[in-house]
Amino acid sequence: MTQPPVIRRVPDAVSELDVALSLAASGVPVLPLRRGKVPFGNCRTCADNACGGRPNMKMSGPCRCPGVCHAWAAATTDPAVIVSPSWAAAWRRAVCVGYHPGGAGLTVVDLDDADAIAWARGALPATRTVPTTRGEHRIYRGAMRSVNAVRPGVDIKSTMAYARYLGPGTGTMADLPDAVRALAVKEPSPARPAPDAAVVPTGAGGGECPHRTPAYLERGIAMAEQRITEASSAVHATVYRSFLAVLSTHGRCGCLTDAHVARLFTAAQAKGESPRHCTDAWTNARTRLGL
Repeated sequence: MTQPPVIRRVPDAVSELDVALSLAASGVPVLPLRRGKVPFGNCRTCADNACGGRPNMKMSGPCRCPGVCHAWAAATTDPAVIVSPSWAAAWRRAVCVGYHPGGAGLTVVDLDDADAIAWARGALPATRTVPTTRGEHRIYRGAMRSVNAVRPGVDIKSTMAYARYLGPGTGTMADLPDAVRALAVKEPSPARPAPDAAVVPTGAGGGECPHRTPAYLERGIAMAEQRITEASSAVHATVYRSFLAVLSTHGRCGCLTDAHVARLFTAAQAKGESPRHCTDAWTNARTRLGL
C-alpha cells in the first residue's frame, strides 16, 4: 500500500517559507496564501488565463510562468521553485501556507462548525484531524474531485483545490471511504415509475410484478453493467450512481436476486473496486433511498 505523505510537525516561530519547505520535503505540494487565506493573483501575462492556464494537477499545461500563478495549480514540491526570486515577494507577504491535497494523494473534509463535526463523528470513519478556527479538517488517504457545500458546513478539498496548512494533526490517517466519495455524487431526482412498470397488487388480477419481465429487468442490469464497464474516470462515483439507478427502479419490489447483485459487483470489481467498496456503495445507495 502506498504510504501517505508525512505531514511533519514544524517547530514554532518559523517562517511560512520554512513551513513550506518542510512540507514539500515530505511530498506535499505547497503555495503561499495572502491575507484572507487566498492565493496570490495571476501575473499580467497570465491574467484571465490568457496564457492557457495550468489545467491539471501535474501542471502540464502551456503556461510556464515562474510566478505563483493559477492558485492550486502553482503548488509544488520543488524547493528550487519555492525559494526562487519569482516567489520571494509572495513569501514576504504570505500570511500562511496552503497545500494541494489531491497532489499529495489526500482528501480534506472541511467541517466548518460544531454541527458538521457532530455529523462527521457519526457518519465518517475516524482519521487524522486538524483543528481549524471554527471546526476541523479530516484528512484521508486517497484523492477525489473537490466539491463545496456537499451538506451544511461541509466542503471536500482534494484535486483542483487547496487547503490551509494548520499543523500535522492527530490520529492515524485512514483510507478515503466511500461515504466521503458518495457526498460528491449528486442525489438522483425522485424516480418516476416507468409506464410499463406499475406493480399489480396480488389479488388484483393475479399478475406478477412487471419487473420480473425478463427483458425489462435484464435491460436495467445490462445498462448498469455497461455504464460501470465503460467508466474511464470517477469509477467510485459511477458505481455508486449505477447502484442507485438499479435500486431506485427495482429495489422495492423484490425483483433483484443475488445473481443480479453479483453481476453488478463483478463489473465494479473488474474496474478495480474492492469487494468492501462494492458492499459499502450498495449499502450507501440503499440507505439513500430508504431501503
